[in-house]
Amino acid sequence: MRLILLGPPGAGKGTHARVLGETKKLPHLATGDILRRHIREATGLGKRAKAILERGELVPDALVNELMADQLARPEARPGFILDGYPRTVGQAEALDQFLKSRNEKLDAALYFKTSTGVIIDRLAGRRSCPQCGANYHIRNIPPRTKGICDQCGSNLIQRPDDEPKTVRRRLEVYEKETAPLLDYYRRQGLLEEVPGDYDVPELQAELARVLERHKTGKR
Repeated sequence: MRLILLGPPGAGKGTHARVLGETKKLPHLATGDILRRHIREATGLGKRAKAILERGELVPDALVNELMADQLARPEARPGFILDGYPRTVGQAEALDQFLKSRNEKLDAALYFKTSTGVIIDRLAGRRSCPQCGANYHIRNIPPRTKGICDQCGSNLIQRPDDEPKTVRRRLEVYEKETAPLLDYYRRQGLLEEVPGDYDVPELQAELARVLERHKTGKR
C-alpha cells in the first residue's frame, strides 16, 4: 500500500503515520526527518541542502524530489510506504507520479486530515521535540516518561520556535497558499479521502481503517 498524508501543520499526520506504519508494516517516510538525517550524515544530498538552508533559503523542489526518490528507491519501500510531508507542492506531486510510473507503481490514496484552526494551535503549542535524535512528543497526547526528557536519548526536549502560537497562523497561511492545491490535484485523480483531523488518535485510526478498507475493496 502506498499512501500520502496531507493536511496542515498540527493535523496529526506524523502521529497517525507512525501508527499506520506499525499496523501495516510499512515504512513511515517523513521528509523533515530524511532531510535532517542526510544533513547529519553529511551525504552529498545533505551537504547541498545544508548549504541552501544556511543561506536562509528554502530547499528547492528539485532537491527535495531527489532526496525522496533516493529514499523510495530503497528495498524497504518497495512493498509500500506512508509519505508524511511530501509532496508539498503540485510540482513535487507530478515528480512523484513520474517516479512511481517509472517503477510501474502507483499511489493507493491521499488522506487529507481536515483540521480546525483551534485544534491545530492547541496541538502545536503542546508539541516538544528532541534536538539530538529528532523524536517528537506532546505534553498531553504523547508525553515522555520523564517530563522534559527524551525517552530515546535522554536529551532535554525543546519547543520549536515555529510551534509557538504566535507563529502558527502564519504557517497555516503558507500551507493554504502552497499546499492546499494538492487537494484538487489528488481529487481529480480520484485518490483524495478526507478524514476528520480533529478526532483523537483512537477515533481517527478507526476511521482510517474504514477508509483504507474501502480503497482495498474498491467500494468507495
